[in-house]
Amino acid sequence: MKEQLEKIKEEALKQIEASDALEKLNEIRVAYLGKKGQLTSVLKGMKDVAPEDRPKVGQMVNEARELIEAKLEETKTALAKKAREEQMKKEVIDVTLPAKKNRIGHSHPNTVALEEVERIFIGMGYEVVEGPEVEYDEYNFEKLNIPANHPAKDEQDTFYINKEILLRTQTSSCQAREMEKGKLPIRMISPGRVFRSDEVDATHSPSFHQIEGLVIDKNITFADLKGTLAEFSRELFGPETKVKFRPHHFPFTEPSAEVDVSCFKCGGKGCRFCKGSGWIEILGCGMVHPHVLEMCGIDPNEYTGFAFGVGLERIALLKYEIDDMRLLYENDIRFLKQF
Repeated sequence: MKEQLEKIKEEALKQIEASDALEKLNEIRVAYLGKKGQLTSVLKGMKDVAPEDRPKVGQMVNEARELIEAKLEETKTALAKKAREEQMKKEVIDVTLPAKKNRIGHSHPNTVALEEVERIFIGMGYEVVEGPEVEYDEYNFEKLNIPANHPAKDEQDTFYINKEILLRTQTSSCQAREMEKGKLPIRMISPGRVFRSDEVDATHSPSFHQIEGLVIDKNITFADLKGTLAEFSRELFGPETKVKFRPHHFPFTEPSAEVDVSCFKCGGKGCRFCKGSGWIEILGCGMVHPHVLEMCGIDPNEYTGFAFGVGLERIALLKYEIDDMRLLYENDIRFLKQF
């Protein structure tokens, strides 16, 4: 029995010393100290040992176990330390290398311009109202005083789903929907995407964004419209900005006007940016046509109002002095990271 124990101990220690991985140490532990290991088999054979020799044999087995366990633990510690050192060598960080930049995204120029416009009008007591991009012809044209075969419909009569449904050509349809609710007074802006069959160039796109505004209340006059747009222009382009109204025609407003602002680049003196005129056209506006009020269930003898509309891309192009609208949609990181 003594010779057998010595042989088991020597073999175990020899295998432990030859081990070069933690997995092998675990295999050795199981082979010698496990439930079916060699030392465990010796203990199970104690019944064949003379009673007077059992304490001595048991002591020898325990000593062998303790020696093997100690050697296993010692080797395990050494191998773990060695593995850690090799890992540290592989994962060494050169602190002299330049740091990796954390690229954080930011809002698109259109979004920045929209948020600024919304901030200005919310500050004047307006609410932001949204509507469907797939709209009925009735709200997109009919209720805005643009009946079938009207000349103003030619340039917008574009993306139809069927005879009654189309992709909206203007966010004015939100105004008709809001007036129909009959909750007066109304002070709202309606930003959103619109669609028209335009050729893609530096100033046109088949899909772009509009911001339409509407005010309906008692005793609203053209003077209220002028004061509102003058304040909006000063907030957006600077406190020295002046506005100019030119007569125009829109089917849903009467009277109607185009609005120019003094060039914020040259102060109205004339430059390349304003093409030497000193003025830049920014939006269209007018007093809401009485027939539009009637079609939406509002008494034009009691209520009046004004409406205006501006292209969001136009605001972004002017504000950031961008000369090509296509740059806003090409997703070129070299362009977008400037904002």
